[in-house]
Amino acid sequence: MKFSAMKFGVGQPVRRREDVRFLTGAGRYIDDHAPEGLLHAYVLRAAAAHARIALSGVEAARAAPGVAALYVAADVSERLAPLESTAPLPGFAPVRQPHLAEGVVRHVGQPIAFIVGETLAAARDAAEMIAVDYEELPVVVSARAALEPGAPILHEAAPGNLAYAWEAGNAAATEAGFAAAAHIVREHVVNQRLVVTSMETRGLVIRFDAGTGRWEGWVGSQGAHSMRNGIARSLKVEPARLRIHAPDIGGGFGMKIMQHPEYGLAALAAQDTGRPVKWIGDRSESFLSDAQARDLDTLIEGAFDAEGRLLAIRSESVSNLGAYHSTMGPAIHTIFSGGLTGGVYRTPAIHVRVRGALTNTAPTDAYRGAGRPEVIHCTERLMEKAARELGVDPVALRRLNLLRPEDMPHKAPGGLVFDSLDPARLIDVALEAAEWDGFDARAAEAAARGAVRGRAAIYYMERTGGGPDENAEVSIGADGGVLVKIGTQSTGQGHETTWGQVLVDALGLNIGSITLAPGDSDALPLGGGTGGSRSTIMATRVLRNAAEEIIRLTLPDAAEELEVSPADVEFLPEEGAFAIAGTDRRASLLSVVKKKGGVSAMGVVGDREPSFPNGCHAAEVEIDLETGRLTLVRYTMADDFGVIINPLLAGGQAQGGVAQGVGQALLEGAVYDPETGQPLTASFMDYAIPRADDLPALEPRFIEIPCLTNRYGVKGGGESGTVAGIPAATLAAHDALLRAGGRTIEGPFTPWRVWDALKG
Repeated sequence: MKFSAMKFGVGQPVRRREDVRFLTGAGRYIDDHAPEGLLHAYVLRAAAAHARIALSGVEAARAAPGVAALYVAADVSERLAPLESTAPLPGFAPVRQPHLAEGVVRHVGQPIAFIVGETLAAARDAAEMIAVDYEELPVVVSARAALEPGAPILHEAAPGNLAYAWEAGNAAATEAGFAAAAHIVREHVVNQRLVVTSMETRGLVIRFDAGTGRWEGWVGSQGAHSMRNGIARSLKVEPARLRIHAPDIGGGFGMKIMQHPEYGLAALAAQDTGRPVKWIGDRSESFLSDAQARDLDTLIEGAFDAEGRLLAIRSESVSNLGAYHSTMGPAIHTIFSGGLTGGVYRTPAIHVRVRGALTNTAPTDAYRGAGRPEVIHCTERLMEKAARELGVDPVALRRLNLLRPEDMPHKAPGGLVFDSLDPARLIDVALEAAEWDGFDARAAEAAARGAVRGRAAIYYMERTGGGPDENAEVSIGADGGVLVKIGTQSTGQGHETTWGQVLVDALGLNIGSITLAPGDSDALPLGGGTGGSRSTIMATRVLRNAAEEIIRLTLPDAAEELEVSPADVEFLPEEGAFAIAGTDRRASLLSVVKKKGGVSAMGVVGDREPSFPNGCHAAEVEIDLETGRLTLVRYTMADDFGVIINPLLAGGQAQGGVAQGVGQALLEGAVYDPETGQPLTASFMDYAIPRADDLPALEPRFIEIPCLTNRYGVKGGGESGTVAGIPAATLAAHDALLRAGGRTIEGPFTPWRVWDALKG
């Protein structure tokens, strides 16, 4: 599709309009909402990972000064439906999480009591009056250990702690490929557990109107409609009885889509007290109770012919789901990602097996990439090891096996149909920008300083977009002001700017006149929320549809103003005006709208067509041989996100994704004590996230190869950097360790772990 070159239109690097509000302190986050009569909630959490519990002092706490309501399991077990997964994966064990522990706790941080006070201090003081007697039970925190005979059992509904057993692909074709192989390569890959450290912690403010029987809440959520539906399930009421707002949200990364116990509890307390209730998790709570991420242990094998061509891939994985199913937990390492094994390599056959395990740890769920980073990490580790074992250049082996433009469309063995890509072109761009041929000189200079350098160039792919249904309403007032309501919520991506650019391009509007309404479940009939890099793909389409409907609705009025038949009128988006074809006579859209007194139109999209961003990333690291300190010294990106709506914002998304991917590879790791189940990385004192000095300059490079499954040709790129960053940084670290005569290890690559690995 050809785009105009309007200053604030599609394809232009428009600065984020919302940044002025954020930088001047005018943002409105959850904790900024303080309706009159507000009560404050506090959660008493389990201090043991697996134990039978008995409580005392509850009634004294209930009667304590300043306490408005207090709940333990007996108070809510009949009133609130247990939390359960809504993942579209059939046959997983029917494990359900009570809002408050019912006689047994299964992970440190599980809610035991919910106290609501006039002040947060009053609620905390009352919580200290409750004594919890723990009869500790055996624990298991490793997924593979949980599935071994004799492991402590968490739930009767999940014998042997097995949550599900899932497979995909063609087992017979895969075995035939291995039988014909000249080389079989095996690799063990661990995607360690991560904590989702969004800048703003989880929270909500919610009130109940007894007159209407409805709740109204402000929730830190990536989707107002899905949050509404989830809380309604907990309350056992119809979704129409809730109105949920999603205002400014300080980061989400998947975790803020998911249901957690505090939401239903706060809604119940608001109903019982008749007053608004606020719960804001503190940082310590977020480490213990937010849905965590990754935790996948994989054995992957590749079959290659004598020339190094892939014949088949098979893998066997165990996914650590934690103590309970989170909202989408069972889907993350199965239907959301399993079929992506092999990436965009020409792989005739795959067979993937995944078992889900329940353990005495916090539940896990989607986190930036939702399983795709794990699968591509495994695939790239396999390709790198194959190159070493076959004695060929890793880049050459990838080039040999990657799909080509002439292969499009290509149906992968996992069932996905790739429509547009050119990997060889992206590899060329990345390696040139990385100064790949100059590595030996840089490595020699490092060696003279007592350091060793390593490098890696990987090829990643992502699946993005495609459902659920989405809609938007665009209203232009008689005064020329434009209000946009849409079912995707920004958590920092810059939607106010990007959606404005789409309407500038479609209708020729002044971007300064466009206002994006905050998320509101009452504002639209549905909303898919923000996740899976779907927003740009879905929003561009529903906004464009709404824009075309506005043109259709106003064209007769424009024709009347121009005194011609509607058939003789065309709309010129670059001018924001209607014209008589072949003449210079014009009627501006805004003048027509003003005479009509305003116009509104809906845009709806209901299909689930995916897109596949992909690219080549190259990383270069340096290890101090004396201390084991590893530094990421160079990182190069070449990405195909399809058509770029805003290169400045897309670049920011690419940079942020790489930071999180590198964070997993080099720094992050949630650790639980295997004997007690206690989290050993429960604060930023022990859990490291990337800081500015952990990253080199990250310069985005986009090669626009339009996607064919949507009219704008966009491929959502919000998670791609995470998918690429993990294998790129990990394999560069492995290369450095092997060059130094050490052994390869799993991340994170902390100085002690690297120093130990250097000893071989």
